[in-house]
Order: sequence, then structure tokens, then C-alpha cells
Amino acid sequence: MTAPFGAGTGPDRASALAELNERSREIFRQIVESYLATGEPVGSRNLSRIIPMTLSPASIRNVMADLEHAGLIYAPHTSAGRLPTESGLRFFVDAMLEIGDLGADEQGRMETELRAAAAGQSLEGTLTQATQMLSGLARSAGVVVTTKSNVRLKHIEFVRLDPRRALVVLVAEDGNVENRIVDLPAGLPVSALVEASNFLSARARGKTLTDLKSEFSHRRSDMERELDALTARLVDMGLAIAVGSSTDARQLIVRGQAHLLEDVTLGEELERVRLLFADLETQKDVIELLSRAEGGEGVRIYIGSENKLFSLSGSSMIAAPFHDGQQRIVGVVGVIGPTRLNYARIVPMVDYTARLVSILYEGR
Repeated sequence: MTAPFGAGTGPDRASALAELNERSREIFRQIVESYLATGEPVGSRNLSRIIPMTLSPASIRNVMADLEHAGLIYAPHTSAGRLPTESGLRFFVDAMLEIGDLGADEQGRMETELRAAAAGQSLEGTLTQATQMLSGLARSAGVVVTTKSNVRLKHIEFVRLDPRRALVVLVAEDGNVENRIVDLPAGLPVSALVEASNFLSARARGKTLTDLKSEFSHRRSDMERELDALTARLVDMGLAIAVGSSTDARQLIVRGQAHLLEDVTLGEELERVRLLFADLETQKDVIELLSRAEGGEGVRIYIGSENKLFSLSGSSMIAAPFHDGQQRIVGVVGVIGPTRLNYARIVPMVDYTARLVSILYEGR
């Protein structure tokens, strides 16, 4: 099946593309597929040998000139061969890419590996394993981004610092501990800190901060019955500051950068990988890009300078969101690599990994 992805093309280019006849499309397909397989430009003589129709090199050169005029291919340096432009790759991905399903055996291996890794691990550990698995399968860098507010809690406690301040101590199931400072209401007795700690901890185990906030908003009357006004206010303040400081604290996991150095020759390709490594070090920008994939269902593809992050390295990203048990999007999993990624193979891998991670989230 042909799968549409991403930003599409402008009206002028879309019109030009619509006018491509079967011969032009086949030649364009062969140029793109050759690039995705080898990274090398392909010339008219080689194309005449591999296209499933009888055309002379001269006829192919005429078609290539039309494709170049349409902005789909270009000649690197003085080479007689042609490579797809970023616009050409986008057109290929949107209109011509044939996406198949993963085989049952491969799906089974992926599920077995991830479920085995998830047994007894924290969600963060499971996400790390999912990233490592995807990186190995795609032979590129695997990436995951999620929010710390999705970490499941084991314990919440208030610890007084002085008469007007206290620490909110958050203990996660994976053993991580984070502290937040909260200002105390005037006249709050010490016993209120103990009472608020017991109230929150009794309800926190196995839940995320987002879960707790949602639960308390729907069961406000229960809290008001169990706690006095000052203690209830402390619970509200502690939860609000914990959720507020965690919601925007995005967590990025990157694995498998070494795969980006495979099959790299000296020169421009090595410089491109160096620039991509620099991109991956800029965690804020990577997180921002990945977070855009939360805007809709399914797999999203970003190619080269369509995003400013990859404007120099000329890289691509394939990403898909994953959900929790309430079908809320809680993160994104994906692959980052050169623009000649094997899109037909990697798209279903990313999609299936996102679905597996969602299932594991739902089971927590």
C-alpha cells in the first residue's frame, strides 16, 4: 500500500508532479531507490539497464532533465548521475512509497524482547530497551522522549525545612527521588505535614502525577471530608508544584549513535554524520522535534531541512506517539538517521514499537 506522510508539496510542484507519466515516474523511482540502497548517484546508462522498459540512455537523459526542472532530482558536483532532492524524497515518501507490514516472526521477536526487558524494570528502563531495540533493527539512532510526570510513584512525603517551607519528596517506583520546595500556609501545624503525607502516599502508589491530579479534581469532596482546610490546601499546593515542575521536564533517551558511522566514507558523508552527532547533543531541539509527532496519530516523517534541526546534517526522522491506559499520548519513539533511511522497512518498525510500548504502559 502507498502511505501518505508529512508536509506534502506546494501547489506549483504538486501540479508538475501530477503531470509525470508512467515512464517519468519509473525513472524517478529507480533514481530514489538506488540512492536509498547505495547513497550514490545513478546515470542514464545504468538506468537503461535496470528499468523495466526499453529506453535508450538519450531518452532517459531527456526525462531526467524534466525531473530536474521539476525540482525532484539534481546533479551533485560534476557527476553525470543524479540524486533525489529533499523535495523529491518527500514526494516519493508521500505518493510512491510502498509500506508493507512486519512479518509475524519479526513482530513476535520484537514483542518477546521488549516484554522480557520490561519484566521487573521501571518504565524508563523499558523505554531505554525499546530505543536500543529499534536502533539495532533500523541500524540508526533510536530515540524516545517522554515526560517525567509519567513516572509512576511509590511514595510522596512532606518534610519541613523551616516554619514557612517544606520539601515535597517524590519517590518513584524505579527508586528515583526528586524534591520540590513548597511554601507552607501560615499557622500550619506539624501534624498537618504528616497527615498530608499519609493522604497522598495512600493514593500515589503505582500512579503518575497526572493520574493523581486528575483523581483529586474528580474526588474533591472526598479530600475535603477527610482533611481539614489547611491540610487540604497543603495537598493541593504540593501536588500542583510537583505536577507543574514535571510536566515540562521532558526526558530524552538516545541509543545506537554508533550505527550512524556504518558504511560511512571519508569526506562529505563523514561531515554529515559529525553534524548529526552535534544535532543529537542539542537535546532541547531534538525533544521539540520529537514532540511535534505527538500532534497526531500514526507515523510522522521529517526529511532534511523541513526542520531547522537537520538543515545542516541533512538527516531524517521517523517517529510515532505512544499512549497510556487512558489513551493519552505520553511520549514519542522514533529513529534518526541519514535521508537515505530504508523508509519502507523502518516505518512499520517504528509503528509497531510504538504500539508495543503503549501496551506495556497500559499494563502498568
